[in-house]
Formats: sequence, C-alpha cells, structure tokens
Amino acid sequence: MQGSTLDQSKTVLNYHQEVEATAHHEEHPDYRMFGIYMFLIADTMMFASLFVAFSLYKANAPFWPPEGPELELLLPAINTIILVSSSFVMHKGQSALKKNNLSGLQLWFGITALMGALFLAGQAYEYSHLEFGLTTNVFSSYFYVLTGFHGLHVACGLGLILSVLWRSRKENHYTSEKHFGVEAAEIYWHFVDVIWIVLFTLVYLLY
Repeated sequence: MQGSTLDQSKTVLNYHQEVEATAHHEEHPDYRMFGIYMFLIADTMMFASLFVAFSLYKANAPFWPPEGPELELLLPAINTIILVSSSFVMHKGQSALKKNNLSGLQLWFGITALMGALFLAGQAYEYSHLEFGLTTNVFSSYFYVLTGFHGLHVACGLGLILSVLWRSRKENHYTSEKHFGVEAAEIYWHFVDVIWIVLFTLVYLLY
C-alpha cells in the first residue's frame, strides 16, 4: 500500500515538473537565432564603414591606381570560386541533417572546412608574394585591413565548422529537430561569403 502511494506521489511530482518545465519554456523563448542576426547586422556595419572609407579614399585620390602596388587577379579569383562554392557544399550538409543523415552532415561540413582552409592558405600565399607591405601607402593599408579582417572572419567560421564536426560525434547532439549550432554556423559562413564577393569586386575587379 505504501509502495502504491509512493508511486502515485512520484507520478504527481513528475507531472508538476513537466508542467513547470513547459511553462518555463513558454516564458523564455529561444532568442539565440535573433542574437546571431543582430551580431551579423553589427558586423555588416563594420565592414560597410571600411568599404565606404576605401571608396572615399579612391574617389578623392589624385590618381588611380596608385603607383607601386600591383594586384594579381588569378589567385584571388580562384579563392573566390572556392569560398562561394563552399556555401553550396555546406548547405548540402544541413539538408542531410534535416533528413537525419548525420554522416552526410559530417561529410559536407568536412569538405567545407577543407575549402575554408584552402582559402586561408591561398590568402597567406598571396600575402607572401605581394610587393608591398602594410605601411607602403594608404592603399596598401586599406588592402591589408580589409582582406585581413575578412580572413579573420573566415578563420572564425572555420572554427565554428570544426566545432560542429566535433559536437556531432556525440549521439543525438544534432538531429533534424535540434540543429541550432549547424544553422548558426551556416548562416555565418554565408555572411562571410557575401562580404568577400563585395570585397573582391571593390578591391580587385574595380582596382
């Protein structure tokens, strides 16, 4: 009799805990994705200020292009193809996860990480072969600040991708219903790609 009473008490207690958990969830909605978008908006404003400053400098320069700095177009163009293509590859990973295909997520995110690393390696190679430095003139300073700041974002995005791959090793950490980390990493990576397209056009194609 005591055992039956104890079981009933546990059932009632579990019921109240579930009700409280549900109420707590309803009172505190998930604002994580909203935070991601707010962060990206702020980051966009930072890049926009750099792009505007560079454009004003270019518009008011006594002559253009400046003497001395010469930019190679082939390597940055290849880097652009790699980075833009990686967004499509990454999206295949999220699409696989929505079908609960965890190995597909790991495969496509792994390829994306490799493509991001290739982009950074290409940028490092470009830096090592440039004939101007950070303090050569105003243009070179803008060039290194813009490309370097973007490269930092690529490195951060690469870190997010590797973090997703590491966490995906744990069973049921990511599922078709639970995938905030995957979605946040993908949105950030798409943002980095869009910024690079603007940067590539402004600094390299319109040089």
